[in-house]
Amino acid sequence: MMAKARVAVLISGRGSNMAALLYAAKAHSCPYEIVLVAANDPAAPGLVLAAAEGIATFGQSHKGLKRAEFDSIIDAQLRAAGADYVALAGYMRLLSPEFVRAWEGRMLNIHPSLLPKYKGLDTHQRAIDAGDSHAGCSVHIVTAELDDGPVLAQTPVAILPGDSADSLAARILIAEHQLYSRTLAAFVTREQQPEWMLNRVREIALALPQADEVISHGMPCFGIEKGKKFAWFTRDHHGDGVVALLVKTTAPDEQATLIEADPDRYYRPAYFGDDWVGIRLDRGANDWDHIGDRLRASWRQVAPKKLLGLMDIADQF
Repeated sequence: MMAKARVAVLISGRGSNMAALLYAAKAHSCPYEIVLVAANDPAAPGLVLAAAEGIATFGQSHKGLKRAEFDSIIDAQLRAAGADYVALAGYMRLLSPEFVRAWEGRMLNIHPSLLPKYKGLDTHQRAIDAGDSHAGCSVHIVTAELDDGPVLAQTPVAILPGDSADSLAARILIAEHQLYSRTLAAFVTREQQPEWMLNRVREIALALPQADEVISHGMPCFGIEKGKKFAWFTRDHHGDGVVALLVKTTAPDEQATLIEADPDRYYRPAYFGDDWVGIRLDRGANDWDHIGDRLRASWRQVAPKKLLGLMDIADQF
């Protein structure tokens, strides 16, 4: 089993969504663990709960501090705790651009509306006043714009006749507790999903000049348009259970050298010969810069000289 992702949770009050994440993390199969609960109010009740459950806590008032100054204090605590991800759970602070950049792509928030509707506050009353049939909640990636990052998941909640903002909020909170832990678990394991890996390979491969993608022998395959192939993406091919990228080697002995240096990561792909090597993507901790270099080197092995010349000229600028 892969190591659990280390998540820090930021709260401002009772921390009910934090509690939902914390209790979900107690399951052996949960792919994340809570390593810190921090608040911008030392008296936040959620800190007491987290401490009682054995979670490290940090509380400090933001009053009297500039936004970036306070965020740097929180950032230092997150890093000291070894956090991989940050989950905002009722954290009532606008974040500085520096803080958002520092945790770009690794910070989630739960918001009590069906985004992009009703960003900001008073979401329940605004949904009622608009005559909506449903309100709900959304989990999104945090970006510099308030409640504006890519939405990962949503749960619609029906608005009942006679609902007040409070009665609607109470039902939506139940949905929040269900949605956040499930979405966070999916998010921290997304890089282990074959479809995510394929999209990452596709993004790198198709950025190369005149590259295209086809299906060959049941596998996604990348090559020069109407030319030779330079990469294959294999997922449980012939029932081997392996997720890997196959690329051309650049030297006769390179396949053997790579396999000898890291036999858990590299292997000789069946039916491909000595001039190809398999890079397992299902081992975790993939170095995508290195994989990108391997894809580009493999592309160069099959690219026509004219195309190589144009690529070399472009690289000079």
